Amino acid sequence: MRRQCFHCKQWIDDGQAHDCWTTTERALTTDLPEDLRDAWERLREEMGGFGEQRIYASHNSIMFARQACYAFVRPKTKFLEVFFFLGRTIRTPPVRKSMASSRHKVAHEVRVVHRDQVEAPLTAWLREAYEQSDALTALGKATRRRATPARRTKAGTRRKTGSKQARGRARSARR
Repeated sequence: MRRQCFHCKQWIDDGQAHDCWTTTERALTTDLPEDLRDAWERLREEMGGFGEQRIYASHNSIMFARQACYAFVRPKTKFLEVFFFLGRTIRTPPVRKSMASSRHKVAHEVRVVHRDQVEAPLTAWLREAYEQSDALTALGKATRRRATPARRTKAGTRRKTGSKQARGRARSARR
């Protein structure tokens, strides 16, 4: 008897091992047209030369990470979606979208269709993302550690802090 995998739509025989979540760079890039494959190889070479990092495939993306992911590439049939995380927002034509991904990081999307696009300013932004990655991750962790605990009443239950009037009424009611 056979069944179809919900995620990858592949037909699997009973008793056959199947893990569609495990993927590789090669599997994500083999079906790319020649121009996109050249662009991918140039991008991989450039980002791999930044220094020590982990490069791995995860579902539909190829991730580039130090302590946390600083960039990832989604190979599509007509372009490569390149996302990178900075501590600031960039507003220029190559950047199609920018969105807050956390309190300190802004994700930027750039579409690459040819090898010649893998040059400045894109490579400068990717290097900046690589260099800032650990500092932005540490900044986020430090902010979470400093968060003040919720106030508690004498009974030990959490108390919501509201407007000044509501707090004044609560104070006078306790007197």
